[in-house]
Amino acid sequence: MAKLSYEKSGVSISGGDAWVETIKSLLSKAPKDSSCVGGVGGFAGLYRIGNGQCLAACCDGVGTKLELGKATGLYRGLGQDLVAMNVNDLVTVGARPLFFLDYAACGRLDESILKEIVQGVISACEESLCTLLGGETAEMPGVYGPDGFDLAGFSVGIVDEDKIIDGSEISEGDLLIGLSSSGIHSNGYSLVRSALGKDGIDIPLDTVPEGWDKTVGETVMTPTKLYVKAALAAAATGKVRGMAHITGGGMYGNIIRIIPKHLDIAIDFGSWKRPAVFDLIQSAGIDEDEMRRVFNLGIGFVFAAHPDDLDEIKRAVSACGEDAVVIGEVIKCVPRA
Repeated sequence: MAKLSYEKSGVSISGGDAWVETIKSLLSKAPKDSSCVGGVGGFAGLYRIGNGQCLAACCDGVGTKLELGKATGLYRGLGQDLVAMNVNDLVTVGARPLFFLDYAACGRLDESILKEIVQGVISACEESLCTLLGGETAEMPGVYGPDGFDLAGFSVGIVDEDKIIDGSEISEGDLLIGLSSSGIHSNGYSLVRSALGKDGIDIPLDTVPEGWDKTVGETVMTPTKLYVKAALAAAATGKVRGMAHITGGGMYGNIIRIIPKHLDIAIDFGSWKRPAVFDLIQSAGIDEDEMRRVFNLGIGFVFAAHPDDLDEIKRAVSACGEDAVVIGEVIKCVPRA
């Protein structure tokens, strides 16, 4: 069986990284706004609004998980995915989400489908301590086919500037503390579809593999976990030095975004139990390095903290129903460019 990869499925992580650098270059030539805190490329942007406070904002979508939603008829969870992909990014800087807006574009408005999605959005906003403030639904025949649609979301939060968590205090020897994912979440689905489809193991989505209590379709459509309450509880201890939402780019690619340039990270991929869905996907012929580069593999959110503060952070997230596990540490390295 030929090896599968994200790039062969049509998505280039390196191309996406290069595009971010292009955006940074374009912005470097634009007029500076003194109210902006930091630059682009982080999990959320920050903007000073006075009185020592900053707004945090971000936008994201659901990706090609939409196609599996159409194949399974499971749409409500896509609303949670949309909210989660935004608020989980937003909270990494210590911001409390305030409101959320959604954008749905389609070739033909199917109210029954969009109603399911919006119900999922409303429930996820409530769970994430924010409100659905508004949005836009655009019917665009000719751009999308009759059954085609796309989703995007936008979230805004608030944080005291002196309480922003940006990773700058992370030091050698700090622990990386992970919270479990609910599964694949909402990244890597072009590769998931290739792996489960005719290019891979070609497994029917209504199959219930041995030892599973759900079909393959139900499992891959499990909504992205919402980490807002646990992340804010951990941040409130004052002990968290950095937070990362594990999305496209995998464990290393996302954690390294918050690590100072003179440091690196070592991850123990055997320190947690990998959900069976990832073994099924990998059985299609995907190298372990590619699995680690694309998927969360069972850990969806990570804190960086001093070893002495581990127990306090564990207690804080436990009160929110989360079990934290040490998955690695911060190490010394040659400075990165």
